[in-house]
Amino acid sequence: MNRKYAFVYPVLLMIFLVIGLLLGSKLNQPVPQHNSGNYSKMQEIIGLLDREYVDSIESTKLFEKTISDMLHELDPHSNYIPYKDLKAMNEQIDGKFGGIGIRFAIIRDTLCVTNVIPNSPSFGMGVLAGDKILMIDGKNVTEKKIKNEDVLGKLKGEPNTKVKIQLYRNKKKIDKTITRGIIPIPSIVCAQMLDEKTGYIRLDNFSVSCAQEFNDAATQLKAKGMKKLIFDLRDNGGGVLDQAVKISDEFLPKGRKIVIVKGKKYLNTTRYANGGGLLENTPLVVLINENSASASEIVAGAIQDNDRGMIIGRRSFGKGLVQQDFSLSDKSDLRLTIARYYTPSGRCIQKPFGDSYEDYYHSAEKRRDNGEYFAPDSSVFKNAHKFQTFKGRTVYDGGGIMPDIFVPLDTSNSTIYYLTLRYSGVFQQVAFDFVSNKRNSWSSISEFNAAFTTPKLLLQKLVSEGEKLKIPYNASDFGRSEELMKQVMKAEIARQLFIEEGYFFIVASHDKEVQKALQFLKR
Repeated sequence: MNRKYAFVYPVLLMIFLVIGLLLGSKLNQPVPQHNSGNYSKMQEIIGLLDREYVDSIESTKLFEKTISDMLHELDPHSNYIPYKDLKAMNEQIDGKFGGIGIRFAIIRDTLCVTNVIPNSPSFGMGVLAGDKILMIDGKNVTEKKIKNEDVLGKLKGEPNTKVKIQLYRNKKKIDKTITRGIIPIPSIVCAQMLDEKTGYIRLDNFSVSCAQEFNDAATQLKAKGMKKLIFDLRDNGGGVLDQAVKISDEFLPKGRKIVIVKGKKYLNTTRYANGGGLLENTPLVVLINENSASASEIVAGAIQDNDRGMIIGRRSFGKGLVQQDFSLSDKSDLRLTIARYYTPSGRCIQKPFGDSYEDYYHSAEKRRDNGEYFAPDSSVFKNAHKFQTFKGRTVYDGGGIMPDIFVPLDTSNSTIYYLTLRYSGVFQQVAFDFVSNKRNSWSSISEFNAAFTTPKLLLQKLVSEGEKLKIPYNASDFGRSEELMKQVMKAEIARQLFIEEGYFFIVASHDKEVQKALQFLKR
């Protein structure tokens, strides 16, 4: 917020504490009559600010910022969401959106189709991976500095509405009118067999459809001979609590606790396994890291506390609060913490709020700086309460799920030169160019993985394309990161060919946590 508003800010914060009471009325809470004078005072102050303040005030922006800050005084996860932002946030939870069904990348300032979703509107209209999009609804999109969010705003829309695009393919311009449809957002981004007996499922988020997706993926892998499972919840920030309960139920015998929810509304609600789950007798490893949160921690906690499987990785985020959305009269949203959840042993894994909202969400940086990504930090649980798992192992509350087997963050071959290339988009660019005439060369991910090795020519291409972006070649860093660059290049090519499924399958073959899980399951 501009410093010239600094003296106004505390006043408005107090005003919007009163507004909090008004918001409460939206939740069917009675509004105390004795506050009517405060509401009048609030209107009086806002009127004075509008009339008398020396500069014009962006009232909407100031209002939304102040409401959010007020809610963050309660806890870091209660939040106000403006209507304009709500739709995009809900798409991940709903697991679908209105669109045409393509994946794209902006390469050399050109909008390129990297994948076409099977059975989508674009698929039906003959759009192909490798096409370049020149125009959308008559407007040129080949200008420099076009942004992903601008493209999404043009291509996404309500189902059954139309969008006109102009493609460039084989030196020809092709015009198409596509009717938008409902495009699913898969929660399962990879479900593959890593060897003859071990399946691998990576869950990206807990949407309303993820439990069914998980069941479908596990069923398919069992049909391929899966006897053991690695369930990857790394970097999964959570989502719908009920879906976490359903997925946990697939692993646990009847009557075992999954999660306990306590709050004014919930009082004391315990969810139990129904038994007979698809994977009840399947040996299991769950992978977590510092970005695994909320619903991911519910699953990991249920598995750990019931001694049902092995948790491998690094300590999870530590979010033990439950939110519920309340729609306001202007269609904006109040996402309010209504309960805490507890793992089956009775522990709440919510980490301390810290001194400020910013401190809370930057705590990962503190963990990194303290070396916790490279060695387990037992001091985190120094003052924590002890709990017992089903078989009597000691676990702790107050700071996320500590894995049973710690695996440090692998930075062994990472260098500044590699990271600069990685975040410049050069890997994606070179992969797109490479597959332009090879998209039908491999029929499956497994075939590609077995047959393809990154040639040195592609690494040289990375270097030259990097230099065009003013990334100077560093021979020492290149030598140290060469094998890593080969692996990432192969994974990016697999992403071009087989979407996220291909990328994560290739990554898993070199991933330290996945390899540790495979070693454990072979015992």
